[in-house]
Amino acid sequence: MSALRNLSTINEFTWYKLLDGRTMAVARKELISHLDRILQSKKIRDYCPNGLQVAGSETIQKVVTGVTASQGLIEAAIEEEADAILVHHGYFWKGEDERVIGIKKERLKALLTHDINLIAYHLPLDMHPVYGNNVQLADVLGLQVDGPLDDEDLSVPGNVGRLPRPMTGGEFSAWIAQCLQREPLHIGESGDTIETIAWCTGGAQGYLQKAVDAGIDAFLTGEINEPAVHLARETGTHFFSAGHHATERYGAKALGEYIADEFDLDVTFIDIDNPV
Repeated sequence: MSALRNLSTINEFTWYKLLDGRTMAVARKELISHLDRILQSKKIRDYCPNGLQVAGSETIQKVVTGVTASQGLIEAAIEEEADAILVHHGYFWKGEDERVIGIKKERLKALLTHDINLIAYHLPLDMHPVYGNNVQLADVLGLQVDGPLDDEDLSVPGNVGRLPRPMTGGEFSAWIAQCLQREPLHIGESGDTIETIAWCTGGAQGYLQKAVDAGIDAFLTGEINEPAVHLARETGTHFFSAGHHATERYGAKALGEYIADEFDLDVTFIDIDNPV
């Protein structure tokens, strides 16, 4: 970044500007500090480290956002000449093999070779009331947000609310398919009317019981397992499995749009398709 020069300090952030005046950049530590603060990542217990996971360039001008830090997304970021990748699913998950071998080696090698920062927020991005996956999914589907999925345990991500209008199970399934461009798996009678709904993006099938306990008509998440099918059938709760990736495309995109505006950065969302 030899073409960069220090311009000023604005709102406690170190800003830089290219000499041609076209593009802004920010110091990595300032961007991470800002994201950690607005996402309250230090207050949320998670299964992985949140924030900066792999250090690259100390100055960030170009950011690629996506759902998962797959090899495909890394290669796209290299093609875009990005300084950072911002995702929901990063690395270093609790209980995983700690050795740097196989695909972990290849991914880290690509990031380090090209000096690309990897920034990831898991539960903090699920839970954020503006940029979070759950509230962003609600916006895409037109769902009314009435409150948290579990008002006694706010560490549980997800929400409860209402459909845009009462719909049959079949109508709502078609609405999900239209909005997400992904046909959901629906457990329930297609002719039943649904008004209230609980939802939690990703692999949250284990939260179905919370919707049942709350007397909600339907539960929406990304994945489903065998026990959830029986629980949904036996309680009469509609279950919609709309895809882990498909339900979590929106948080990282929204957060990227926010930092593009806040820091005047060049940010591009890249969707690496995933059928699950």
